[in-house]
Amino acid sequence: MERGRLLVSLAVLVGLALIALAVVYWVEPAKSLPSWLPGHEAGSDHHHVKHGIAAFLVGLACLVFAWFRSAGPRPRSAAV
Repeated sequence: MERGRLLVSLAVLVGLALIALAVVYWVEPAKSLPSWLPGHEAGSDHHHVKHGIAAFLVGLACLVFAWFRSAGPRPRSAAV
């Protein structure tokens, strides 16, 4: 696999994973988060909205990066 295609595939994978993580942050309270995630607090009913927003925006940025990176070569303009 070409290096550019590998980078695009990785960016899409990371972007989708971060968006899924954002949904977990928004839906689950802090006590239900896995202990390895930042924001896990035993016995807390608090939802980490800011963590979710940050994960969503970084995931969206990864998808935008992959979109622009996967574009074909630009056509050259005609010299006048």
